Amino acid sequence: MLLLGIDLGTSSIKVSVVDSATQQCIASAKYPESETPINSLQPGWAEQSPEIWWLHVQEAILQVHATQQYDPMDIGAIGIAYQMHGLVLIDKDKKVLRESIIWCDSRSVEIGNQAFQAIGEEKCLSTLLNSPGNFTASKLAWVKANEPAIYEQLDKILLPGDFIAMKLSGETTTTISALSEGIFWDFAKQELSKDIFNYFGFDTAIIPSIKKVFDIHGYLEKEVANFLGLTPEIPIAYKAGDQPNNALSLNVLQPGEVAATAGTSGVIYSVSDTLAFDPESRVNTFAHVNHTEARTRLGILLCINGTGIMNSWIRNITGKTFSYQQMNESASQVTVGSEGLIVLPFGNGAERMLNNQTIQAHLQNIDLNKHTHSHIYRAVQEGIAFSFRYGLDIMRNNGLAPTVIRAGKANLFLSDVFVESFVNATQVPVELYDCDGSVGAAIGAGLGAGVYANEKEAFVNSKRLQLIEPKAIARYDDIYHRWQELLRLQIEKSNQ
Repeated sequence: MLLLGIDLGTSSIKVSVVDSATQQCIASAKYPESETPINSLQPGWAEQSPEIWWLHVQEAILQVHATQQYDPMDIGAIGIAYQMHGLVLIDKDKKVLRESIIWCDSRSVEIGNQAFQAIGEEKCLSTLLNSPGNFTASKLAWVKANEPAIYEQLDKILLPGDFIAMKLSGETTTTISALSEGIFWDFAKQELSKDIFNYFGFDTAIIPSIKKVFDIHGYLEKEVANFLGLTPEIPIAYKAGDQPNNALSLNVLQPGEVAATAGTSGVIYSVSDTLAFDPESRVNTFAHVNHTEARTRLGILLCINGTGIMNSWIRNITGKTFSYQQMNESASQVTVGSEGLIVLPFGNGAERMLNNQTIQAHLQNIDLNKHTHSHIYRAVQEGIAFSFRYGLDIMRNNGLAPTVIRAGKANLFLSDVFVESFVNATQVPVELYDCDGSVGAAIGAGLGAGVYANEKEAFVNSKRLQLIEPKAIARYDDIYHRWQELLRLQIEKSNQ
């Protein structure tokens, strides 16, 4: 049997077809080739069209079929990974009511802060494991307050992956993992949070039926199947946010195991078996893909908004004359520390690890007689690595002590400069694997459809590609403290 994985990213859709017997990827496709824009109608806003996501998903599936590496009729299950925290609103006819307010949108920060105070900080942290912050529930409250005509038409709210599953199957479902990332779930009572629904005045009827992550979320509708060249009635057997799914793809499922990714945003994701939280909600705790009422498995997530998007911005601003590989090679010609050039990559909305402040990105200490595009490329990658160190130190203060971090060899982890900066800045070795979110979603579909008896069987063929260990900790530590001082000054300026 073949398995189809869909990864709904911010920049593009990637799909992969995996042989369930070997867990090897047979073919992959990405659509579109250029990055999907984020619509920003006002400063701090970020929206995308769910219907555009759906068009791109279909195109990506047709393109992977076009590789002719397999028979599409052999695909027996579909899994979905998706950008987290986005808000999709549909009416009773399952029509989208407005563009999705996505993960990096900052408009509801103050709404979340007010809910945190009104419900009570201790109560929020002990039951929701987070502040309502800038998450999906607060985004919905913004719509309710500012777009009442749209809110009145609301039948169901969906996370982005829920929406794609609905377009495939016609069914509306969600998961505890999805509800927890939206800050709708009470972990203490194992139910929808009465505190959140009562405070914001939401009706619980807006929540679709709740399923397990590894479950049947519907079956492929005949009309959709015919258009996509697939077998009707195959199950959509897995849905998870991109970061829990990235952890799954790296076989990070048990307490103490840690994953990282550096795509549009950057994430460190640690699995815990206790109801842990950060007192300031700078890192966040959500239900992991294998969390159950009987077995606590939570993902403690550090998110940095301005990661790959910062690298992409620099590429665009310098004229797109270099590919990312050429940028990495150019950066490698510059010495560690970029000859004094420092980058703060925080230009993609409010940063949770900075207490939801928006301090913007900064390029500091430019010497017009010394610095070239190569210095900028390296300084960007070092600045992103230092952002990971800053966030990881917060996680360490909350008891996390990783001895190794697993990552897929993709996005910024393709860059030797970034990997060297990451391991030396964080002082933690990195294991690289040949995997990505779409492959992980396909494996998840195999688990949800019962193709694999258990997680061990699903990852029996997973092999490490590379281990990179820190070799210049002291050198990077000195540069990091200079970077940290610049960050401190910018935070103080933002608070004035």
